[in-house]
Amino acid sequence: MNNANLGLNFWLTAWNWQPSIILGTIAVICLYLYGVGPARVKYKLADEVKGSQVFSFLLGVNIIFWTLFTPLDRLADDYLFTAHMILHLLLSFAGAPLIVLGLPEWLLMPILRNQVVRRLGKFFTMPILTGVLFNANLWLWHAPPIYNAMLVSLPLHIVSHLLFIITGVLFWWPILSPMKDVLPPLSIWKKLAYLFFSDMPMVLLGAGLTFIPPLYTRYIYAPRVWGLSPETDQQLGGLLMWIPGSIFFIVIVSILFLQWMQAQDAKQRVDESILYGDDDEEIEIERENGQAKLV
Repeated sequence: MNNANLGLNFWLTAWNWQPSIILGTIAVICLYLYGVGPARVKYKLADEVKGSQVFSFLLGVNIIFWTLFTPLDRLADDYLFTAHMILHLLLSFAGAPLIVLGLPEWLLMPILRNQVVRRLGKFFTMPILTGVLFNANLWLWHAPPIYNAMLVSLPLHIVSHLLFIITGVLFWWPILSPMKDVLPPLSIWKKLAYLFFSDMPMVLLGAGLTFIPPLYTRYIYAPRVWGLSPETDQQLGGLLMWIPGSIFFIVIVSILFLQWMQAQDAKQRVDESILYGDDDEEIEIERENGQAKLV
């Protein structure tokens, strides 16, 4: 098997200049900045926009752009399954949740006033459906016939990237939704259950890819990179899906559990204030804080 020479020339020339990536990114950023800027002022949607939300959205879009634009995409297509898995994790576990965090509620409300759009939004953000769509998309694109076809078809390649981003955004919506009344996030315990059951199919797929022989023709016959055999390459890719993906879920679960503990502590302080007859004003402030943390 030949070894690939991925020298400086590769890293300087293997950039993805597909118009769909460049123009799509520019369009998304321009629409967002118009919405949080001129449109917000013109239609009096909000007095101000949080800088953290703008930063989060732009960071998420840029992670997606640079993931697809840099030589990582070429490395994933022509040489390494491991690079493909890194690309997938960046799209679904970095770019997608940051985009959700960057969407202000007031920016979405005018769109959701339309009854058809609201019903569609409620349907496609149902936790059971979002979890199924996310994992079904993951399993679908890793089926060898579809995966091999995607590597040689540009339209399929574009569709796969779009579906990873879309199902990623839908997946994180029940966890990070900015909407309080329409399309609201789950309660803390429901979030924990949602993440637990959603992680299982990904763990099974990652474990399977780790222990079974190489599946994908392109990587079996590709020039070898950094001395990685097809077996080792697929094992590393499976481990990336299996272990770092699970660790990421564990971190999110830990954060949610800490939020629940803080909410319980706030509720307890409110109850103690009422029990011992503290100043009414302090009780009211404490109650409001407790409720805010419980949401």
